Parts: sequence; C-alpha cells; structure tokens
Amino acid sequence: MTEKNAARLDWEQRIGLPSDEPLTGTAGLPAPTGLRSEDGTGHVLLDWRPVEGALGYLVHRADTVDGPYEPLDHQGGDVLAVPAPPYADSLVEPGQGYWYKVATWTDAGAGALTSEPVRGCPRAPGTRPPTVTVSVDAAAAPVPLPPVWNRMIGAEHLSMLVWDEPGPGGADVAAEYAEALGIVRDELGVRTVRAHGTFLPECVSVGDDGSFDFSGLDEVYDRFLATGLKPVVELSFMPEELAAEPDYTIFEYKGIASVPRSWERWGELCRALTAHLRERYGADEVATWEFEVWNEANLEVFWNGTQAQYHLLYETAVRAVKSVDPRIRVGGPGSAAAKWVGPLLEHCRENDVPVDFVSTHTYGNAPLDFRPETRSFAEATGRPEPEILWTEWGVTPTHFHRVSDSVFSAPFVLRGMKSALASTDALAYWVATDHFEELGRPPRLFHGGFGLLTVGNLRKPRFWALRMLTQLEGGRVPAAVTGDGAEALVESLATRTDGAGSVDVLCWNGTLDQTKTDGAPSLDREARVEVNGLAPGADYSVTLRRVDETHSNIKAVWDAMDGGHSDWPNDRQWAGLRAADELSEEHAGTVTADAGGTLTLTVELPMPGIRALRLTRTRHTS
Repeated sequence: MTEKNAARLDWEQRIGLPSDEPLTGTAGLPAPTGLRSEDGTGHVLLDWRPVEGALGYLVHRADTVDGPYEPLDHQGGDVLAVPAPPYADSLVEPGQGYWYKVATWTDAGAGALTSEPVRGCPRAPGTRPPTVTVSVDAAAAPVPLPPVWNRMIGAEHLSMLVWDEPGPGGADVAAEYAEALGIVRDELGVRTVRAHGTFLPECVSVGDDGSFDFSGLDEVYDRFLATGLKPVVELSFMPEELAAEPDYTIFEYKGIASVPRSWERWGELCRALTAHLRERYGADEVATWEFEVWNEANLEVFWNGTQAQYHLLYETAVRAVKSVDPRIRVGGPGSAAAKWVGPLLEHCRENDVPVDFVSTHTYGNAPLDFRPETRSFAEATGRPEPEILWTEWGVTPTHFHRVSDSVFSAPFVLRGMKSALASTDALAYWVATDHFEELGRPPRLFHGGFGLLTVGNLRKPRFWALRMLTQLEGGRVPAAVTGDGAEALVESLATRTDGAGSVDVLCWNGTLDQTKTDGAPSLDREARVEVNGLAPGADYSVTLRRVDETHSNIKAVWDAMDGGHSDWPNDRQWAGLRAADELSEEHAGTVTADAGGTLTLTVELPMPGIRALRLTRTRHTS
C-alpha cells in the first residue's frame, strides 16, 4: 500500500471517531405531536408539529407497525436529523407500505419517538409528471432576504496563494486560487473566507528565544487581502515547538492536531498573533474579522485531547485575543456534525468566558436550528446572543465523491440556504475551489472535489445555485408550494423590486436521498407558477434560467466532449469548456396579467433541477 493510500485509509477509519464524550447535554424534550403522512408519487411526505426548544428531528421508519424503527439514512450526511418538517422519504418502492415515527433532536441526540406511528405507501409515476403550484404574493410588502449564503465561504489553507510550483493538470495554483476567490466575491457576493492552518509552518515559525515570526503569514495575508475579502482567522494547527505530540498530524500537509505542551505558550501565541495583525493591517480593520478557535476538535483526527481540554484551549485563546482588543469577535467550537455547541456555551456561562459566535459544521443535510441554545445562553447570562455561523457545510463530507460534481447538489444547496434564512447568520459552503489537498491533490478535472469551481475555475451546478440566489432582486415576498411533494421536494423563493417592476421566482426540485444522485423520473414535477398582486393588464417579459442535467452542467459538457477518456482537457477542450461555462438563460416570451392582476406560467421541473423566472414589466396599463 502506498503512503498516500495508507493516509487516506487512516482518515476514513478515524474521521467519525469522537475525541471524547460530551460532558453535558440538554434536558430531554417531548416527542413531536400531530405526525401525519401523505402518499406521494415516488415518495412519502411526513409532517408534524414543531417542538419548542428542538434543534431538529430524526425520522424513523419500519416495515411493520411493530418495528423495529430505525433512523432514515438518506446516504449523504453526518447528521441525519432535519431542522424542521416536512420531510420527503424517497428511499422507497412504489406500492410498498412503510411505518414512521419521529424523535425530537437536541445536543444530547434523539429523544423519545412519537407514540403512534403513521403509515405511508408511495405511488408509482403516471404517464406525466404531477403538477405542483407555486403561488407568489407580489402585492405583499417585501422584506430583506438575509444573505446567509455569501457572508462566508470556505477555502483550503490560504498559503496556496503563494505556491510557485506546477499544480494539478499543470495549473498555476496561486493564480487560479486567487481568481477563484475573485469569482465568488464578484459573482456570489462573498465577503469573508474561512480556511485552515493559520499556524502552519510556512506561516508561523518559533525562534530559539521563543519569539514568533509571522513573516510567512504576512506574505499570505497580503495576497489574500488584496482580493478585497476578509479572513476568518482559524486558530489552528499547533506549531511543532508548542505541541505536546508533534507527530500527531493530519492531511497531506501535516497539520499538527496536538494539545499544547504549555497552555501559557498557547495563549502567548494567540496574543502575539493578534497584536501583529493589528500592527500590520490596522486595529480597526482587524476588529472587523472573526477568530475561530480550532477545527473539529470533537473528532480524534483533529484533536488528541478531551472536550475539557478543548474548552481550556478555547478559553485561553479567547482571553488572549480579547486582552489585545476586546472588539475582535471570537467563537467556536468549529465542531463536526453539529456537536459540542451546547457544552461550549455552558462552559462559557459557568466560567464567564467570552463567546461572540458559535460555529459548527454539517454535510449532506440542511443545518439544524441552534437558536434555542444561543437564546438560552443570552437569557441566562444577560449577554448578547451569540451569532450562529456554520463555518463548513456541503453536500457530502466524503472526499472524491461524484455527488460533488453533480446537478443533484444544486437544489440541495438551495434547500439548505432557504432553511438557514431564519435560523442562521452564515452558512459557508465548503469550499470555493477544487484546489484542495487534504487527502491529495486533484487527480483529474472532475474527481468529486469539494469546490464550487473546478481546477481551471469552471462553474459547477451548485455554483449556479448560489449565483441564482445572488441574482434575486428586491425584497422577499411570500411564495408557497402546494401539490405532490410540496415544500419537501419542491420549494421556492420569490422577491420583487419596488412597485413590482420586476418579480423573481426561484423554484427547485431536490431530495436529501443521495441514492437519487443521477435523478429519479418518479420525482420529476411540472410547476405551475402563479403570481398574484401584479398590475391588471400589464405585460411582463419573462426570462428563464435553468440548471438540470442538460443545462448549466459543465460535467455533462466534458463527458460529451471526451467520453471519460482523459484526466485533463487539452487546449482545444479547455476552449470548448470555457465557452460552455455559463448559466443557461433564455427569453421565454411576454405574458399579460389578467384583470385581477394574476399571471400564470408552467415550467417542467425535473429532479434534480432548478428554474428561475424573472418577470419584468414592459407596459403600463391605461
């Protein structure tokens, strides 16, 4: 076995192992009530009444009424609990009956199941896809659409910005990495970037006298800040000279995941870094950055200490940073699988430790709702409620997984972002670009990389999903879906400008079930989009944007071009790919609002698929 394969096997064997058991948990909550099922085409839809204080809900299924009831695993995530109903179970066979119960989810895990099960039996598809109705109230007063999708994005360690060696496929990594950051800034509106490895050896060194040399970090940050973006300063990994176990490393670049030999020296490092950044980049500028303490310390691959030792790591770091400038916002735990948030808040409450935000990660699912915990902390302490920052989120936690290049991931992104609008301050997609080397550099153009952009900065379908969100104009107005799979498979968002001069309707069809990565005809739908509250008799020009298997899907272009024979494009193929690297957009005619100010359009909506309609008023009625 090669060294690289051995490292990957070690990662896969250890990635799910906790570094320590949680010290605390929340009190149990009752099971949901009002559980009901609805038989749908290709799925069973479940709904229930939310439970106050719940972070989410875990759906269980059995083949018989007596069980056993097992959690539904949609094959994509490290957290199976969903933040809210409804839920579409598409891991089903038409005509087969299933029984369901639901448990409330807290940071202690799943609680008791609902007392009475419900039965569902999915229907087989007919000759035409079922129709759903998307109803938009353009007369409603618009409200701001919280930009949770572009406050922050993830990126591989920023020292890639100073690479001077050929990269994957002969790429200029430093140039493409900087270009990728510029693309997400300009086309998605991204404002901050979170990356690993602030204390990697190429960034920080320790002198014989114990002093810290940040000249490597200066070169990296000078190039990064030239992009106009701000960093989220992740305080990791441990410098070799400070580490209790310097051989305890992770990733190809050997980040040291060890506890410090001296907690005092760890504090000195965090204090010295903060003072240095303020001196170089300006105190007022650095006061606008976030500092996050470590990454996924609840996994043993990232931390060889206990939860209590992480709390000490956090407390030492936050007190050091705040001693230099109390304005700087610091938080954690930056945990995997939505763990350790409650225990960190409890530690901060009991020990009067500052915490400006809580941060955590999840993949393959919409983010849980941590507002009950942050609100409880604020009420108990009288301090401001910490923000909720999901500093890593994506369609899968698995490296080199084909779902990352697929259209499936595009409606997944919209589902997660819509879910986060009310419960989250930032949902940071991990990551911007496929220039990424945790378990090895990209071996081919489409290799299942985490990036929204390929090597060479071609835009994947999930990039276009975020671009469509960014293109919404004006404020949010009510949009509701009814019909087969409504609000669980098919969802929507709508906005309008002042005076309803233009109305945007974004609708998508997707499932959490990653066994359907290549699509499922039984889940295809037709969407009847009904917009009310328009000027009676006014004409509206319609622009249609599409993402599906045959639109805005750069991998399909590559597959048709090369047939899977080559790892990297030649010059002619690169030219063809760049010419095709665009969001599908077409003029779809002009429609007229009726005497009641309503117009209706119908669009096909495959699963997976996204449709964005823009209605632009072209004529005023007399």
